[in-house]
Amino acid sequence: MYNSIKYFEEECINRFEKLENDFMKEPQKLAEYVLRLTDELHNLGLKMIQESLEEMNEMLRKSQKRLQHWVVESHDTKQLITSLGTVTFKKTLFTNKETGESEYLLDRIVGLEKHERITEDALARMLNEAVQTSYRRGGEETSLTTDVEKQTVKNKIHALEFPKNTEKPENKKEIEYLYIEADEDHVSLQFRDKKGDLEENENHRKNNCLITKLVYVHEGIEKESPKSERHRLINPYYFCGTSYGEENTAFWDEVYEYINNHYDLDKVKKIYMNADGGAWIKSGMRRIAGITYVLDEFHIEKYLTKLTSHMKDSREDAADELRAAIRSKTKKDFEEIIDRLEGCLENETGQKRISDAKEYILSNWMAAKLRLRHQDGVKGSSTEGHVSHVLSSRMSSRPMGWSITGATKMAKLRAYDLNGGDMLELVRYQKRNLAKAVGASYNVLSSTEIIQSEKNRHGKLGKYVESISHSMSLQNKKIVYFNSHIWGL
Repeated sequence: MYNSIKYFEEECINRFEKLENDFMKEPQKLAEYVLRLTDELHNLGLKMIQESLEEMNEMLRKSQKRLQHWVVESHDTKQLITSLGTVTFKKTLFTNKETGESEYLLDRIVGLEKHERITEDALARMLNEAVQTSYRRGGEETSLTTDVEKQTVKNKIHALEFPKNTEKPENKKEIEYLYIEADEDHVSLQFRDKKGDLEENENHRKNNCLITKLVYVHEGIEKESPKSERHRLINPYYFCGTSYGEENTAFWDEVYEYINNHYDLDKVKKIYMNADGGAWIKSGMRRIAGITYVLDEFHIEKYLTKLTSHMKDSREDAADELRAAIRSKTKKDFEEIIDRLEGCLENETGQKRISDAKEYILSNWMAAKLRLRHQDGVKGSSTEGHVSHVLSSRMSSRPMGWSITGATKMAKLRAYDLNGGDMLELVRYQKRNLAKAVGASYNVLSSTEIIQSEKNRHGKLGKYVESISHSMSLQNKKIVYFNSHIWGL
């Protein structure tokens, strides 16, 4: 870091003083002062990163340990995109004596895969933006000074693998009621397997719909603050996926595993499933024992509207009568009310609408009854709002087309983000199988090597040695640490 220190003392300090003087002369130009100071600090940071990388590369080149297996092939100038900006630096290509394989050993030591030109911190910035807005914006936010193409962002997201939540708290939570809510969104596909393979139906509409699934587990609802009219879920945890390429049983098994790991199920009085009764949801209920299915409010009201929309001014009275029948009467009572409502139709155009709505409620009769009774721990459902917030706002509320892989990965990325996942940790999870570039042991530098290194350091720094607070031990720790990472020990 010697050159960076020199650069700071010889150039940066003078520039900082000049910037401050200019600001003192014209204090109304605070914005200019901040921006110019930021530029100077930004340039200093890039120089420090460049010098650190080149110093590590030089240690590799001079290492006697490296010579046991690797020889110098060439010296190249490369660029690396970091969150701070693009760093241009020199590094050495080495060739393995035994295999003939050529490699930039510095890449292995700093954790870069072959041909990777974006650092982990930059990738984390990319994902943080792309999960909220778009691939294009993700590319723009990857680095402070360098844009990445949206195709690169897409490729990175398509390749993502997500860790399962395997956390097992020492003490499981003991609660009376647990809630699972489930719903789905529909996104538009550009293609299924390859471009141009979407088929049209008899109405000349393409079969381009993909179901994205949302399930979240929570412990109930509470006010955001004592006087607030807004409510929030207590300790929600989200799961997302698609209807393609993923076994529904595996999806629900992951939900069950989370519940079983975090809650003492022997102490849970009831687990309520708030949902609309979709086939993939009902199949999930069979994977988790003891679930009580409750129809969500949105779908009850949706189908009550279908049953009563032709009643005009009497619509709300008719809906109240239907609610009362669902809440405390029998299916026969409900069907008698439907018969009267059908008699009020002025033509046959509404018969199919009423028939479909009637069939839906009857097929979810007990779930609808539990919803309207609101007894024994049943809480209001928020599935529609969550589908909008979790999935639709990013994936379907604006005109956009997805690939199946892209939609699946983005749905999972949305859940990972909502669960408080760290994007940097996710980036590092992708490299879990990367071969290590370190040895199991190393030789500690001898006292002669340490003394010689210290002499060289003083000679290199010259007049700057007094201004640097590094001790001999700190400087040489850096050398010892790095030697432990040299390939092939």
